[in-house]
Amino acid sequence: MNPNDFHSPEAGQVILTQQGYYAFIPAPLPPKLNWTLPLVSALAEAERDLSRLATLAGAFPFPRLLIQAFIRREAVLSSRIEGTRATLAELYTYESAQLSLLETHNDVREVHNYVAALDYGLKRLQQFPISLRLIREIHEQLMQGVRGGNLTPGEFRRTQNWIGAAGSTLSTATYVPPPVDDMHVALGDLEKFIHAGIELPFLVRAAMIHYQFEAIHPFLDGNGRVGRLLMALLFAEWQVLPQPLLNLSVYFERYRQEYYDHLLSVSQRGEWEAWLRFFLRGVSAQAKDSVTRMERLEAIRTRYQPVVASEKNAERMGAVVDFLFGRPIFNAKQLAEGLNMPFKTARQYIEKLVQAGIVREVTGYARNQIYRADEVFRALDNVEG
Repeated sequence: MNPNDFHSPEAGQVILTQQGYYAFIPAPLPPKLNWTLPLVSALAEAERDLSRLATLAGAFPFPRLLIQAFIRREAVLSSRIEGTRATLAELYTYESAQLSLLETHNDVREVHNYVAALDYGLKRLQQFPISLRLIREIHEQLMQGVRGGNLTPGEFRRTQNWIGAAGSTLSTATYVPPPVDDMHVALGDLEKFIHAGIELPFLVRAAMIHYQFEAIHPFLDGNGRVGRLLMALLFAEWQVLPQPLLNLSVYFERYRQEYYDHLLSVSQRGEWEAWLRFFLRGVSAQAKDSVTRMERLEAIRTRYQPVVASEKNAERMGAVVDFLFGRPIFNAKQLAEGLNMPFKTARQYIEKLVQAGIVREVTGYARNQIYRADEVFRALDNVEG
């Protein structure tokens, strides 16, 4: 790491370690901000768009089911930033087929772990606030049985790590985060900031926390994914968006290089405003995307209502149709367990959905069949919204 690239004492300091390499220690939050008109405008737009999403989510007819679909979408895109190539269809199929953990399915398992980690974190928030302990627990869930799973899952690093091109060293790396002792001090300061009663807009605080976590880089692997998971948990804990319906990773993946460049520019040049405006544009864009996507899904559900109404047990058929919006690729066992009905009954309802053209069987097998609700899946999977 070249210390001459770091020009902002307010952002942090570069130190020369006893081992002879340079490392960066970010300054405690919050930084001093210059509230320019473009920054204030970006904040106002993001807050307005997020508020609209939260309002729509509160009135949505089946939010619990929809949450699972949005979590899986976020998992696919967040993991893709780190190099996985699993698709949303592969994730749903993996869960439906209950595939063994073969090496060929490593990417899908990584994404599946992301879903499990976020589910775990949201459940833990009902008992405990966000803390370093919870962050470690989420990391353990994320890294179980996948690449990096041998790199102390659930534990903060005990050795130095770095960020750079393949083959880089501590000397040639683009960025070297704090040494272990300084890392623990920085993590303690970050935890205090998360719970401090600081009068800063919540979205600005979230953006600062995300940068700080990535700058500290406390794990040997999985830092990016944990840092993005942390955003959903913060929004939930602060009751900004109780349901994780904001797919920020879609935006970060689309503008991946800008995302990395902005984070590094804060460390090197203290360019907080540029990072905050980038983050806020992402919140605004993805809040609008989620609103459009939810409205499209609600319209699809309305078109399916005649099928529901024609059924003798319309309430049960309604629950079956709603199930598709949380799991558009599924098997009969998942439907039976999800709605607490006999397996034979689930099969009968699936056959009715097939006859209505709402779902189709996609394996061609006589057994272990998997079904797909194409229209619902397209509304969820289309990255452009």
